[in-house]
Amino acid sequence: MIKDRDRRAPTAAEREAHKLFRQAEAKEALTDYAEAQKAFHKNRERLKAERLAREAEAANRTKAG
Repeated sequence: MIKDRDRRAPTAAEREAHKLFRQAEAKEALTDYAEAQKAFHKNRERLKAERLAREAEAANRTKAG
């Protein structure tokens, strides 16, 4: 077990590297989120188009029949 007094303070280079890694991880997370949102909206639009086509077909059948 490492005690608090045995820990050393991070160097400036380590702090900078940690900062850059956090920024890269945040950017990646936002990219993943944007891709998920894009896929969700694309799927929703596809399902909406299919539903509207079914409803139009059903309306045409009732008019013809």
